[in-house]
Amino acid sequence: MSWRTIVVSPHFDDAVLSVAGVLARDEGPAVVVTALGGAPGEEISAWDRLCGFASAEETARERRAEDARACEILGVDQVALAHPDAPVAGLRLRELEGFLTGHVTPETRVLIPMGIGNADHEAVRDQALDTLRKAGARQPWVYADLPYAAAVREWGTASADQALAAKPPVRALAERHRIRPELRIRLEGDEWTAKRRAVLAYASQIAPLACDYGEFLAMPGPLQHELVWAVDD
Repeated sequence: MSWRTIVVSPHFDDAVLSVAGVLARDEGPAVVVTALGGAPGEEISAWDRLCGFASAEETARERRAEDARACEILGVDQVALAHPDAPVAGLRLRELEGFLTGHVTPETRVLIPMGIGNADHEAVRDQALDTLRKAGARQPWVYADLPYAAAVREWGTASADQALAAKPPVRALAERHRIRPELRIRLEGDEWTAKRRAVLAYASQIAPLACDYGEFLAMPGPLQHELVWAVDD
């Protein structure tokens, strides 16, 4: 299968929370590939218990099904790699490397997470960047991780990228590459409705996320806005 756009999502839900609007405007075909799409191990995490799951196997199965529904709503393909949903530090994500190497062409647009608010997101970003560099691929776009990026007061304004520039993952990337805002999207009407429906497909995540991020699905609200940077070198 050949995709025009590949969005790397560290976990199930990250891509849809962050760039559902970008995907909706994309000409396609597009795919969301979840880097940490495997079972999280034998023991269930506190977060997964909070989401209502009874086992790691159930967690992986239900999350994959939720992701499939969200991708169907957005009209994009779904790929779930088998890396366990566990801390990434020090691990080589070989399946992600193999997927990108095998599917990226000179025309492919790849979107990767900035890594704001989650160390695993930053690790996925750096491994994806390294793989794309070795493959001689075009530079990716980098998206602001939601809902984490919305913690800055300026989120949703023209100065959001400047406010986020102080965040360690953004600063670290800017030290290695020239980055600049490429897309600032504000979703209204049917676009917002589609994103909201896709986010609601992750039913197990909604209540725990609301505990940490309040009315994150409100309109107007943080998920109405999306931000993407271009990497120039």
